[in-house]
Amino acid sequence: MSPFTGSASRTEEWRHLRLSLDAGVATVTLARPDKLNALTFGAYADLRDLLPELARDGSVRALVLGGEGRGFCSGGDVDEIIGATLAMDTGQLLDFNRMTGQTVRALRECPFPVVAAVHGVAAGAGAVLALAADFRVADPTARFAFLFTRVGLSGGDMGAAYLLPRVVGLGHATRLLMLGEPVRAAEAERIGLISRLTEEGQASDAAQALARRLAEGPALAHAQTKALLTAELDMPLAAAVELDAATQALLMNSADYAEFHAAFTEKRPPKWQGR
Repeated sequence: MSPFTGSASRTEEWRHLRLSLDAGVATVTLARPDKLNALTFGAYADLRDLLPELARDGSVRALVLGGEGRGFCSGGDVDEIIGATLAMDTGQLLDFNRMTGQTVRALRECPFPVVAAVHGVAAGAGAVLALAADFRVADPTARFAFLFTRVGLSGGDMGAAYLLPRVVGLGHATRLLMLGEPVRAAEAERIGLISRLTEEGQASDAAQALARRLAEGPALAHAQTKALLTAELDMPLAAAVELDAATQALLMNSADYAEFHAAFTEKRPPKWQGR
């Protein structure tokens, strides 16, 4: 995502989600608690557009994605999305499905780590949004369900068939995407879908603590690590090690790399600059 901006000014108000910024940590909250934070067309579009805008801002070092109320996100709104798609033609349906995929790409391609704070239900598109994060911090109430086949659609929605096998393995991914059965927190932790399981009610605080730790660290190194993790998923080993070598050579010219050596020599913590 390019840091360069054109004529468009920074968006001051996001109508379909809530955003707060504090010391390098952006917190994005899906805020329709009465609908278990079900997604609308506007919510998808806001999330798709917000992430590159935060990347261009340059001050965000980590992001927490959470949901208000009793759950993380129940997926697409049955009335406002599923009902509406029945009246769309093929071109409109393609535009909508491309937009949902662009939202997932934005989560994977933004140059800062994303931490999903999951409690309660994370279903359908909500499960994929959590899956697309770099870390999933969840409490025991968390319940993941990839429900797409339950409504007569492919389980490979929004990149789920690409991402889920790479997180939990092909066997578990086949079961979850084909059957659409819910996975509760304990099993999700066992198969690697959850990065950290907290005490009940503590997922949001733990996610914020992890995001602050990331924000205080070497942002450039984090950005390049995230980029390599995504880029190398489909590379042969020879291409991957060559990309690693080129990346490390660039980072060895960074201010942060020199700062580490200075801090080590002076026996003090490094002061990361993210450049």
